[in-house]
Amino acid sequence: MGVFFGVMASLCVALNAIYTKKVLPCVDNNVWRLTLYNNINGAVIFLPLIVIFGELPQIWLFSGLSSPFFWFVMFMAGFAGFAIGYVTGLQIQVTSPLTHNISGTAKACAQTVLASMYWHEIRSGVWWISNGIVLLGSFMYTLVKRAEMAAAQKEAVLKATRSEDAKALLPK
Repeated sequence: MGVFFGVMASLCVALNAIYTKKVLPCVDNNVWRLTLYNNINGAVIFLPLIVIFGELPQIWLFSGLSSPFFWFVMFMAGFAGFAIGYVTGLQIQVTSPLTHNISGTAKACAQTVLASMYWHEIRSGVWWISNGIVLLGSFMYTLVKRAEMAAAQKEAVLKATRSEDAKALLPK
């Protein structure tokens, strides 16, 4: 079941990026508005689920419910979640869902490798090779996208230069 849920989680992440790119025009390409709508929808969906799954008594019995520290941590977590949602939407808006997913995978992989090194964990050779392939593939994707962007920028400059040259030839 673990593999099934892992594949489903990856599928949902990929589809979320694609859906985000698709619905951005519906909110006038306003990432702030999309983030706000996502959070409102999340709250509206989440609250009934608390009741449906019988979690309401657990919430009322929680001893830290009246603690200012608890609410501070909850506020900070909410703020961080909102910020991550905004940055995700912004990244998808200015790049593509594929680029967003590749950068997210590279980030997670780099964090895993760094954490393993920091904690001096013993890993198999296959583990290191697989993480190396992910990081190398992400790096190669970055190089290709960088070359594409440089070529597009060069073409735009040449086109602008040609139009300026043409304007100079026109009679005044």
